[in-house]
Amino acid sequence: MRASRLLQILLLLQNRGRLTSAQLAAELEVTPRTILRDVDAMTEAGLPIIVFQGNQGGIELGFNYRTRLTGLDQDEAEALGVILDTRNPALVALGMEQAAKRAQAKLVESFPYKVRETVQRAMGQFVVTMAAPEDDPRVPAFANAIRGRRIVRINASGPQARLVHPVAMRLAGQGWFVTDGQTGEDFALTDSGDINISAHRFE
Repeated sequence: MRASRLLQILLLLQNRGRLTSAQLAAELEVTPRTILRDVDAMTEAGLPIIVFQGNQGGIELGFNYRTRLTGLDQDEAEALGVILDTRNPALVALGMEQAAKRAQAKLVESFPYKVRETVQRAMGQFVVTMAAPEDDPRVPAFANAIRGRRIVRINASGPQARLVHPVAMRLAGQGWFVTDGQTGEDFALTDSGDINISAHRFE
C-alpha cells in the first residue's frame, strides 16, 4: 500500500510540479504528516526531493528528475487495455477516431515492457463494442463551435430561435447534450433544430 502511494507522490510531483503536503494529502486521502513521512522515505531512497519552507513553500522534484514508472499493477494494466481498446462512439461522432488511435499507440509504447505486454494482451482478450448513435452533422459542428468558443443560433430558421454559448458536450443514453455557458443548462441536441455557427466568439 505504501509503495503504491510513494509512486503516486512521485508521479504527482513529476506531472504537476511543486505541491504542498496538504495538496498531496488531499489527492491521496491521507494526512499531511503521512506525506511528510513518505517524503523522508523517498529522500532516504535517493530520490531528489526538495522541500521548501514558508508561505510559498512546498515539495518538488529536483534536477529535472523524470521517471517512466507508471505504478500500474497487473489488474490496472489489464483494465487500461480494455479502456484503450473500447471503440468510443463519441470519438467517432466527433471525428476524433483516427487521432485517438494514434494517441493510443503512443501511450501504449511509452509504457515499460511488462506493463506494455499486459496492456496489449488485454486489448486482444477483452473486446468491447458500443453501438454508435446515428450520424448527425450537428455533432462535429457543435464540437468546432466549442473549440472556437463561437456563438451558435439553434432552431435558426424557426420562431424559437435563440443564441447559445456552447462550452461542453456529453453523450448520455442514446443522445447528445450541449451545455450553454450563459445559463449553465444542458439542452438535447435533438431539440436544437437547424443550427447556425456564428463568426462571433464569446468569452
